[in-house]
Amino acid sequence: MSARLKLTLSYAGLVLVAGVLLLGVVWAFLLRYVPENVSATGPFVPGRSDLVRAFTPPALGVLALLLLVGLVGGWILAGRMLAPLHRIRDAARRAADGSLAHRIRLGGPRDEFRELADQFDAMLEQLEAHVAEQQRFAANASHELRTPLAISQTLLDVARRDPDRDADELIARLTAVNARAVGLIEALLLLSRSDRRGADDDEVDLSLLVEDVTEELLPTAERRGVSLDVSGDAAWTLGSPELLRHLVTNVVQNAIVHNVEGGAVSILTSAADGVSTVVVENTGPALAPQLLATLTEPFRRGAERVRADADDHAGVGLGLAIVSSIVTAHGGSLTLDARTGGGVVATVRLRGRSAT
Repeated sequence: MSARLKLTLSYAGLVLVAGVLLLGVVWAFLLRYVPENVSATGPFVPGRSDLVRAFTPPALGVLALLLLVGLVGGWILAGRMLAPLHRIRDAARRAADGSLAHRIRLGGPRDEFRELADQFDAMLEQLEAHVAEQQRFAANASHELRTPLAISQTLLDVARRDPDRDADELIARLTAVNARAVGLIEALLLLSRSDRRGADDDEVDLSLLVEDVTEELLPTAERRGVSLDVSGDAAWTLGSPELLRHLVTNVVQNAIVHNVEGGAVSILTSAADGVSTVVVENTGPALAPQLLATLTEPFRRGAERVRADADDHAGVGLGLAIVSSIVTAHGGSLTLDARTGGGVVATVRLRGRSAT
């Protein structure tokens, strides 16, 4: 049976039971006090049997009418009550067919059906945004991967037409192009993994991660003439040590690579009110607010920013996108603010945990 038929039978059953109970009350509190045998002398006074015989046919007729009214009224009321579910069902069918732009936008009072429809609309909006982001990401990734392959093909074509070309130079250029392609693929794989929250829930001290990462990146900073300054207190959090290490590495490396000659990078860790914070501030060119808001999108780079060298394993436009994805997977937040005088201040906030 359909839900509407079940509700209809339930309404009709309740109406019928209410009618039977009402008649039972009449019998219990009225008819049972009427004597069965009344004296034959004097005017006619009906007895209990007479009243029962007279009362039973219209009572049964009323019960039949109540049953009919319950069925018809229940069918109509059930249809009106279930109408929002039909709209939600139609929206679900459209979504299953690939149409995510449709919205229910159910009106009326804010009851359970309205809340369900609003949640469904919110889900459709998130799905539409996610699908659009994935399509844009796939298109950008295809474009970015096509570039090093096209360069490699061009170098091979030139070498084929010029057999006397220096082979060592060709190998060096192909190695650099290949290294960039490998770095891009590794970054794409890391970004896809960081989109999903892992099962790891280990205690991690962000200040120790910052110290290890800055020690590893110190040669890169020295080659670029960028000074590193690390300070702050222990900042414990819960999460995946591997992903959190990638987070710190990418945000610090981004600050080093997108800097100026003789610039500086300062990293500060802190913990307060159940929140662990890592603030990375770097000097550099001034960025427009519109551009700053898009730097966490995949394959977005600052217009004035200098691309990283191949040996820095950066410059593919995924550093801050990976950071944002890892932060989101750990229930935190990433804020990018323009630094006075040029540069960026990146603030990562994660749930805190006291060291034990």
